[in-house]
Amino acid sequence: MTTEKMTARELKRFYADSTFKKNYIYDGHDLGVSCGGDGTVFKLWSPTAERVELHLYPDGGESGCMRSVSMEQGEQGVWLYRTEENLHGTYYDYDVTSGGETRRTADPYAKACGTNGRRSMAVELERTDPEGWKADRAPERQREDIIYELHVKEFSWDESAGFPEELRGTYRAFTEEDTTLSGDCVHPTGIRYLKELGVTHIQLMPVYDFGSVDEAGDREQFNWGYDPVFYNVPEGSYSSDPSRGEVRITELKELVQALHRNGFRVIMDVVYNHTYSADSPFQCVAPWYYYRQNEDGTLSDGSGCGNDFAAEREMAASFILDSVLYWTEEYHMDGFRFDLMGLLPTELMNRIGRALDLRYGAGEKLIYGEPWAADRTPMEPGFHQALKDQEKRLDPRVAMFCDNTRDAIKGHVFDALQPGFVNGGEGLEREILHAVSAWCDRGGAFRAGSPERILSYVSAHDNLTLWDKLILSMTGRCGRNVFYERPEEVIRAYKLAASIYFTCQGHLFFLSGEEFARTKEGNDNSFCAPISLNRLDYNRAYQLEDLVQFYKDLIALRKCLPGLCDKSAEAGKRIFRKNAGRKGVVSFQVDNRCKEAETGNRKQDTGSGGLCDTLFIAYNSRRRPVKMALPAGEWEAFLKDGDSGMWRRPQRETYSGIFMVPPVSAVIMGKKREIMQEAER
Repeated sequence: MTTEKMTARELKRFYADSTFKKNYIYDGHDLGVSCGGDGTVFKLWSPTAERVELHLYPDGGESGCMRSVSMEQGEQGVWLYRTEENLHGTYYDYDVTSGGETRRTADPYAKACGTNGRRSMAVELERTDPEGWKADRAPERQREDIIYELHVKEFSWDESAGFPEELRGTYRAFTEEDTTLSGDCVHPTGIRYLKELGVTHIQLMPVYDFGSVDEAGDREQFNWGYDPVFYNVPEGSYSSDPSRGEVRITELKELVQALHRNGFRVIMDVVYNHTYSADSPFQCVAPWYYYRQNEDGTLSDGSGCGNDFAAEREMAASFILDSVLYWTEEYHMDGFRFDLMGLLPTELMNRIGRALDLRYGAGEKLIYGEPWAADRTPMEPGFHQALKDQEKRLDPRVAMFCDNTRDAIKGHVFDALQPGFVNGGEGLEREILHAVSAWCDRGGAFRAGSPERILSYVSAHDNLTLWDKLILSMTGRCGRNVFYERPEEVIRAYKLAASIYFTCQGHLFFLSGEEFARTKEGNDNSFCAPISLNRLDYNRAYQLEDLVQFYKDLIALRKCLPGLCDKSAEAGKRIFRKNAGRKGVVSFQVDNRCKEAETGNRKQDTGSGGLCDTLFIAYNSRRRPVKMALPAGEWEAFLKDGDSGMWRRPQRETYSGIFMVPPVSAVIMGKKREIMQEAER
């Protein structure tokens, strides 16, 4: 067909026309290249193209073209070329002529590419499987999801972490399972460190191909990677050889395999809301189709990155759904974190959830995202943005980061000096109580359907780290050195912050290094800061060993508290006798009895409900002790005054009657089982 001289605005109307939708929406799921023993098939959806020419190359670099062929125009806007040859390892690109203009482009549907994605690569995926890949399985899902956000390069860049030099900052570093600090054989780093910490899920920051790092450049380049180019291709800068398209695939699979082998589930951070540039392969093959436009035809910018992916359009939505299923099937991913989920339609998020449930079982794959956008976006009529206020339109298992919990605990993320509950903020007691029940109760800023919907957290890669936020808001000082001091009042507030969100219902999430007061020296947007600032500092983990142990104990304790792990719609009823009537003080009780219905598809652990039947939890953000009357009965201390290991001891301290809650701290107590049973009789 011809779209000669059509403007962006005219194309917008053209794509919205029912005739286009009837004739050019492809209902297959095989775009890109398929190759194997039966030959190779190239399929490209380019509905506006007048001609498409395929070029084949021996490599992804500068070599000349081996062969060019004109592709055949098929139905529903698809162009295709078939050959009996198995072209595994052959590189290719397209010349697409549309609107009288010819543009050379790589394949937006590619699954492999050469350095920097200049050319795509045909790949027989079975050849990329590492040894034992077919037997790879995720570990059983535990009672609680404790998600650890991790960047591939940050994980192993620290020179003292004990990784071989050639593996630092790479996928393959995850296959080193016995590293220690400076090789001392005493202080674990890497995988061993994560195992001892006790988290259940590793959320990998972007590992798809992104455009902000030169794969042929020096190794010290750094970027978070929220700049997608080829959604279905692993990033090459983390591989040992980005010039060979199959290498990055195998090495990312080895990473996933290593994490599964060591007891972790793997979450993939995906950015389907925008691309690195609007001058992308998507734009070359279907001008203006894949990008959301304002009424005047200009690009919308709800992402703050210059463009928005038009995920409500059928072929864009189909691409995203197919991409998620591809990463799940081919790379064995266990869930997905959707960046700026508020720019995606609720309808698409629900399609993704249903497809994953149908293929893998209800709730087996974890789905969550950011229920916000950077700015307004003109989504087409009939669709609804996956924002927090649209929560009821989303499938109950689509979870969202809860900024209300985050900001109530530590203060607003866009004001470094604004305090939250733990660092001097006032009037936040009821907000904290809402956070405890995962915002499922009445009267809060919003109401969630169940704790399954909520991620409770205080830090992520965006904004100040928790440590930097507390240092700035509590000391009023700045300068590089202040972030390496350890003021006692900041340590206490830090432990209180962790204690609060670890005793909130919902999924738990934290930034790698939060457990050792990770600092970025006050940088609140380190997306392209030097790797020396962004790396995980394993020395700091052992300098702040007491804080790391505090997190280990909280993680282990949380797994033993079914009253807080419950994700059912009835879970909020477990929280009772809430008290937020005193300034800086919050207390409540929790029904901690194990209920069969609450476990769902999760691992059964019949002994883990045995600590107690009822919990009493109190938070004191005041700088002096607070006198409290304990509920009737005798209570065992699980955590008090920063001592997080009390619950592990065979003989625990017991309390009744009047109790003093130490300043800036949390208390967790359990009612002794025999007393509880006697009272019931």
